[in-house]
Amino acid sequence: MTETAPGSSDDIAACADLVRRGDPARFRAVMAAPVRLRAMLFPLYAFNIEVARAPWVTSEPMIAQMRLQWWREALDEIAAGGKVRRHEVVTPLAAVVDRRAAQDLDDMIVARHDDIEGLRIADPADLTRYLDRTAGTLLWSAARLAGAEDAAAVRDGGLAHGIASWLLAAPDLAKRGRAPLPPGPPEDRVRDLAEAGLAALARFREARPPKAARGVFLVLSDVGPILRAFRDRPGDQPDLSDAGSRWRLMRAAVTGRV
Repeated sequence: MTETAPGSSDDIAACADLVRRGDPARFRAVMAAPVRLRAMLFPLYAFNIEVARAPWVTSEPMIAQMRLQWWREALDEIAAGGKVRRHEVVTPLAAVVDRRAAQDLDDMIVARHDDIEGLRIADPADLTRYLDRTAGTLLWSAARLAGAEDAAAVRDGGLAHGIASWLLAAPDLAKRGRAPLPPGPPEDRVRDLAEAGLAALARFREARPPKAARGVFLVLSDVGPILRAFRDRPGDQPDLSDAGSRWRLMRAAVTGRV
């Protein structure tokens, strides 16, 4: 244990590399954001990768719980404002998040415990609650640290992103023995979720986030096309070109609109 110090350039680079390998879409979005935001976004998204994958790297539920508990204890140290363990993600994260963010991110970890045994989705509300506590909390934490104040609107953006990501991941989740959709005809459930995501995205857009935080929302640049594709062709996975994704990202970076 050492006193918290600002994350070094090596720490930030390590976080960036982790995001590049584990979440390429977010990596591209951060690289398109203003430089001043990158030192905050890379540690935050690296943390998200570490927490999100913790329940999946072992078949032993107890080990998965221990991994998540390790991250909860790291957040407790950050929230306390004292000594924080030296770690390539925890150290730079401690330099950019405040007590409130640490507490919010702790709830995100609690929600991730559902991934250990498999999220039980009795109805769409179960899934949207989970996605709000994970994707919604992540986007809100980043946006608030960048200057946003409208939590409801930002969480709507996070929910839309979470639904799009969840639907993209659904085939892999099914292969792993999970039930990624609420009960009912699968195509109907996919369409319903896509429409809910598009409604949340529309609410986010109407709120007009502050200019200082717009770089955080570049991660949403592909969400609309993904959700529309699932709504219109719920039996297929979207086939978005890499060139199209890059163009939408650059347009969003220039206009501030996603």
